[in-house]
Amino acid sequence: MTSQDHWNIVCRTADILPNTGVCALLDDRHIAIFRLGSDDYHALDNIDPRSGASVLSRGLVGNLGTRIVVASPLYKNHFDLNTGECLETPTHSVRVYPVKIEDDKVLVAIS
Repeated sequence: MTSQDHWNIVCRTADILPNTGVCALLDDRHIAIFRLGSDDYHALDNIDPRSGASVLSRGLVGNLGTRIVVASPLYKNHFDLNTGECLETPTHSVRVYPVKIEDDKVLVAIS
């Protein structure tokens, strides 16, 4: 994180069911926020780089080996939730964002 990051309240923790994602519009950016289990949150760009559609938040979360990923619902490319790397085509990788929980609210930092 840099000193220029700005924390944005996205929703309440209860608004994201475990092992699913939601989409938020923050400063004209489509951000996908995922909740894994009860308290593990991740955020990345929601735009699928291959199709240009805002759909990654609708993808299935799981793992490939030791990597936690979301599979795009359109072309099934896998994106690492910790790094944003597209496992099939690294040039299609997406940006990740810091997430924190405060008072049962999900906050995402963008710079």
